Amino acid sequence: MKWFDFESIKNSSLYVTPNLPIMATKRYKVSLFKAVAYISLYTLASWFVLILFLSITPLKDALFVVDNSELQAQNERIQKLQGRVIDLTQQLQEISSMNERMRYAIKLAQRDTIDPKNPLYDTLRKTINKKVKIEGSIYTVVRDLFPSFFQENKEPVKQYFFEPTSGIITQEFNAAKGHLGIDYGVSKGSPVYAASGGLITFADYTVDSGYMIIIQHSNEYTSVYKHCSSIIKRLRDTVTHGELIALSGNSGKNTTGPHLHFELWYKGKPVDPKNFIIK
Repeated sequence: MKWFDFESIKNSSLYVTPNLPIMATKRYKVSLFKAVAYISLYTLASWFVLILFLSITPLKDALFVVDNSELQAQNERIQKLQGRVIDLTQQLQEISSMNERMRYAIKLAQRDTIDPKNPLYDTLRKTINKKVKIEGSIYTVVRDLFPSFFQENKEPVKQYFFEPTSGIITQEFNAAKGHLGIDYGVSKGSPVYAASGGLITFADYTVDSGYMIIIQHSNEYTSVYKHCSSIIKRLRDTVTHGELIALSGNSGKNTTGPHLHFELWYKGKPVDPKNFIIK
């Protein structure tokens, strides 16, 4: 005798005999496989109706009493942190681009005039935009897949500056001939003022330009002051417009007499200071 006979189970049947006073007694024969199939379908249908009912009615709030306030708080914190990461990455990208422009600008700042055919000057004619990747973010994936939708076409922000010193302009701005600023004919020891507020990113002596100061302003503007006799402000000092930063002089090799060489840069490119100066 077999303990498990599949053929016997397959041929087995269930007999259902309802015993209700209102109806005649009948006997129903159902095979075992059909009974299992009916019960399975009924169970699946019951679960489907229950899940559907809970998903579209407020009953789920009454049944599932698990407190999800902590989960919601964590989700809000994660979203805030992700927003901060994106903001910090954008700031790092701006700082990286600014440092790249400053690196080229300081190379050119060793001379008042340069050869317009210099490859370094050609580099500054192009927009420097260093990208910093935001790892682990859906925003990064979408931005990399569709970069054209995230390109910013902003007009240059016009900003005005004050004259850095009182004197006669002895040489104009002429980028075609390599003169990237304007020269003020002033006597040695004349006060030199910050053309606008900003952060001093360079304040030291160079062989060609003598004592020189570079100030980083808002809206990606940079001002340069060369051939000073002495420097009053230091590196990383914050100055306001019109604040005394140095005294004019005749320092450095690349000079023919006491004067102040003043340059103005926008997004790593030299511009004519006279177009931005308010007298």
